[in-house]
Amino acid sequence: MRMRSARPIMQCPVEAGRRIAVTGKYSSPQEGASMEFGIVGLGRMGGNMARRLARKGIRIALNNRSHEVSDAIAAETGHFACATLYDLVAALQAPRIVWLMLPAGEATETTLATLLPLLSPGDLVVDGGNAHYKDDQRHAEALAARQIDYADAGVSGGVWGLENGYCIMFGGSDTAAARLKRYMEALAPTPATGWLHTGPVGSGHFVKMVHNGIEYGMMQAFAEGFALMRNKHEFDLDLAEIAELWRHGSVVRSWLLDLSADFLAQDQALASIEPFVADSGEGRWTALEAIEQGIPAPVMSLALMMRFASQRGNDYAAKILAKMRQGFGGHAVREEGK
Repeated sequence: MRMRSARPIMQCPVEAGRRIAVTGKYSSPQEGASMEFGIVGLGRMGGNMARRLARKGIRIALNNRSHEVSDAIAAETGHFACATLYDLVAALQAPRIVWLMLPAGEATETTLATLLPLLSPGDLVVDGGNAHYKDDQRHAEALAARQIDYADAGVSGGVWGLENGYCIMFGGSDTAAARLKRYMEALAPTPATGWLHTGPVGSGHFVKMVHNGIEYGMMQAFAEGFALMRNKHEFDLDLAEIAELWRHGSVVRSWLLDLSADFLAQDQALASIEPFVADSGEGRWTALEAIEQGIPAPVMSLALMMRFASQRGNDYAAKILAKMRQGFGGHAVREEGK
């Protein structure tokens, strides 16, 4: 299913006396066989989560659509690279924990369909991507029929999570929470802060959905404020100095302001940035949830509408939004003329 690299092959004992070839970097097969935790999906977030676990002395199994990526991270961290989902499941000691860091929708659905027949009763699947909480509830029901546990984890921290730790909000059973505690403590900023068992399955991604809706509103307010100041030509305001000023003692100081101060110090005009701001599924889901509940959420909903507006050509505020998204999440920005 995946291309294997030329890295030397390690033999990993698996169930029923079978042996399969799994590439990786381990001092002995026995050390690899003691693993219980694997990550599927090694993009910006998944790859850095694997690196952070390695820094905390936790070794895990890795799988990625492009095996070269998992092989490279294994060589860097000492983790165990697996070419296929079959290999990953076989490399883990039961009961296993398989953590998915995949885009919501088809990628996750396809992976779960492939993974489900490979797992055993007592295993635990965690969806750590930006999934919709109603999908979590449906997945949990399907896995429960096979006596497989399920948890949903909303993860915030972007490209800075490797150094600073991730904020993780997760839903699932008390049993799942107890099994995940060790990994939450390692991934979070400190063992005692930055992670929370929010409640039953679906609650983690629900909280993360609202978190992202709030994020939309905060970003939009900063973007509009800087656009107003940029357009006040008679004052010739230095936006970098103002952003830096607000970082100290102001009630609007925040990480988003920190990121804005950083990129404005380098380039205030943002002439090369196309005013196009993508919207994630979570922003739309938050607006729809507000409609379903009949709860007024005009700020979050309008912030989503402004992203739609940017996708049809907008102004300086959209450039500010695009650079903030790049700053915290590593999201690509479009450059003018390209």
